[in-house]
Amino acid sequence: MKKDVRILLVGEPRVGKTSLIMSLVGEEFPEEVPARAEEITIPGDVTPERVPTHIVDYSEAEQTDDQLYMEISRANVICIVYAVNNRNSIDKVTNHWIPLINERTDKDNRVPLILVGNKSDLLDYSSLETILPIMNQYSEIETCVECSAKNLKNISELFYYAQKAVLHPTGPLYCPEEKELKPACVKALTRIFKISDMDNDRILNDAELNFFQRICFHIPLAPQALEDVKNVVRKNVLDGVSANGLTLKGFLFLHTLFIQRGRHETTWTVLRRFGYDDDLELTPEYLFPQLKVPIDCTTELNHHAYLFLQSIFDKHDQDRDCALSPEELKDLFQVFPYMPWGPDVNNTVYTNEKGWITYQGFLSQWTLTTYLDVQRCLEYLGYLGYSILTEQESQAMAVTVTRDKKIDLHKRQTQRNVFRCNVIGSQGSGKSGILQSHLGRNLMRQKRVREEHKSFYAINPVYVYGQEKYLLLHHIVESEALSPADTLCDVVCLLYDVANPHSFDYCARIFKQHFMDSRTPCLLVAAKSDLHEVKQESSISPAEFCKKHKMPPPQAFTCNTAESPSREIFIKMTTMAMYPHARLRCLCTCNRCTFCLCQNLLNSHLLQSVKNKLFTGAINRLRAAIDALGDALLTDGGSSLGHQVHPVAHVETSIYMESSLHSTRAQLRYLLCLAQQSRHVGWHLATIVCVCVSAPLPIVFRVLGGP
Repeated sequence: MKKDVRILLVGEPRVGKTSLIMSLVGEEFPEEVPARAEEITIPGDVTPERVPTHIVDYSEAEQTDDQLYMEISRANVICIVYAVNNRNSIDKVTNHWIPLINERTDKDNRVPLILVGNKSDLLDYSSLETILPIMNQYSEIETCVECSAKNLKNISELFYYAQKAVLHPTGPLYCPEEKELKPACVKALTRIFKISDMDNDRILNDAELNFFQRICFHIPLAPQALEDVKNVVRKNVLDGVSANGLTLKGFLFLHTLFIQRGRHETTWTVLRRFGYDDDLELTPEYLFPQLKVPIDCTTELNHHAYLFLQSIFDKHDQDRDCALSPEELKDLFQVFPYMPWGPDVNNTVYTNEKGWITYQGFLSQWTLTTYLDVQRCLEYLGYLGYSILTEQESQAMAVTVTRDKKIDLHKRQTQRNVFRCNVIGSQGSGKSGILQSHLGRNLMRQKRVREEHKSFYAINPVYVYGQEKYLLLHHIVESEALSPADTLCDVVCLLYDVANPHSFDYCARIFKQHFMDSRTPCLLVAAKSDLHEVKQESSISPAEFCKKHKMPPPQAFTCNTAESPSREIFIKMTTMAMYPHARLRCLCTCNRCTFCLCQNLLNSHLLQSVKNKLFTGAINRLRAAIDALGDALLTDGGSSLGHQVHPVAHVETSIYMESSLHSTRAQLRYLLCLAQQSRHVGWHLATIVCVCVSAPLPIVFRVLGGP
């Protein structure tokens, strides 16, 4: 809606243009009328529409034609004033003024016109019969008003109609020649109907009509008023009411009726509530609300957004099979001006055996869009009517901006739910295969994917320690040097082909160039592990490379399986992304059993350093007592230990390798006993406790005998 209104009054001399303005301002007929009134501005707080209004007078005696043309181009609405008792001034409306104005305005964007018959106090009859043929001839004429500046008849109404013609124009909505709504208006109202039809049964029931009435006009309809509306539709439109609800046909008829009865502000109120501007286009302010995303922060959907998307999915999943067929997906996107998802989406998220997007895949795609392009997500939510249906200020309320990643690293915990893993490897190493495996597809299903429909992204939920997180895999195209954007991620998957002797060398080179000195955790994956492994032609083997750079050992992976490929590797990637400081080194592939949890703690780099310092300090002071203390601990409670623990020779650099919870308890008690013998008992105990708390291993407290 326009922020102000500019009204221009034109007409033949002595028809009363200036008198009308003076009577409006002074609320009485002026005794002396100047040749031309100065421009008058009426503040918005005293106008019915709460919009500032500028009223401009024209005088042929004081202004040139160029000045007139300039005022015509600036005006939002033009009032052509004639005297009802002067036939010549009436003829000039069609012979001079309307052609002149149309010549100076764009044909597709005509300025609305108001015909004003002044001096009605001088006649005992109405002149409207003479004016009606003119109104029917020119569609740009909004209305005609008879008034009198002398007795103040219809003066306020005149300027109200002029203001209304600008703020609630009929032109974009209705075609008077055809007596029907224009296509753009039908399209906009159809979208509004579909958004308001919350159960997607093609009718608006009483509850939906009341909700629509409340969000648009802030008052509900009384039951009798609701029934009266439906009765009007029943009498005039076949199939306008079905199952005691309003159909789309009936909904469009109601708005046609509003416009024909001069209540087009009702239709405009509805359109603007749903985000439309004067050209019946969704406004940028509606589609793209302001949302600031600082550097090193990401964007995620919050709980309310997921609930909204769940309701949208349920609304369009008509057959209740927890998947959207192509027809159901097309129906969902009918409120969009274009189809937002291409065929690549079906290879980006989880689908069923038919290739239809499931509920899990539907939420995953929205999560991906929010993470990669939050502005597009806001636009899509705007098309779906998020802010209207949830009664929130804007769809920006659906998005959570995460905190700076540096804060997460400093606090050693994260609040994020979406983690990005860049998959890097040489051509043919199996990057596309691991992306599709993330979606539960084995090699046979992957072969059915058309080349032009492949995606460089794959996203799916992963459960880590009982928490649902989203792991986003990004296929990085092979390049000798990665761009800065290619290195921005939470975890890196370095992928090599075990059957290609030259494959690992690329991973090693990329790691040294971009990730060796970074804080981004890296995981080396030996792809196609079902094939015969060949020796990699590199100066160092993959296993030695991982050991040298303190990475987990190479993880074997294959998608050539009878069922869905194993998800263990994706759990490990997500865990590393969640806890980049932990340096987890699981000795098996599950990363969930008690043994793995304890070994991850004991083999962590930080605890190894603390342990070595503790051992060295204690041995230097109590070398003679260490053997006796160790024997006492190993023999204490021998019946409770599963089997014997075997210490190794060099205590300073060793750990007790044992696969039972009891032996792990013995190891940690041994550490505590050594710490208690040192001078700085409190510091060492605090260090061990801090390590245990910061590591993502709740089992440690039980191992230590705590709560």
